[in-house]
Amino acid sequence: MTEPLSRRALLIVGVSAAATAACAQTTRPSSDLAVYKSPTCGCCSAWVEHMTAAGFQVQTTEVADPGVVRRARGVPDPLAACHTAVIGRYVLEGHVPAEDVRRLLAERPDALGLAVPAMPLGSPGMEMPDGRREAYETLLLLNGGGTRVFARHA
Repeated sequence: MTEPLSRRALLIVGVSAAATAACAQTTRPSSDLAVYKSPTCGCCSAWVEHMTAAGFQVQTTEVADPGVVRRARGVPDPLAACHTAVIGRYVLEGHVPAEDVRRLLAERPDALGLAVPAMPLGSPGMEMPDGRREAYETLLLLNGGGTRVFARHA
């Protein structure tokens, strides 16, 4: 004959089951990053090194026209940069800092991804030997085609 469970035992079993279910539903954001770049672009390679150093697992594909990938992923031409990357369900256009990508993956907004238009001096991959930097913004690409500022960098 088994004895009935005490309230404390039932509470422990219930809390344990709830915690197990919550952990099972929480998936860690992927660190797998697919980068599409021109074979001749040195700054793109430097950005790949920045992302690799930050712990991302980078797979680089050299393409004749990175714009094909950018347009296929829905990035508007005015936000174009020199390479396009994909991580999870998000697109990254240009020299987006690793910390902005980590924040994107942590917050998981309902958006297309992030963009750093053009190629601002001092952004990851665009570091200057003399330390010159331009202030720039990382933009959140909204699903409807618009943007909003995601981060500011001095």
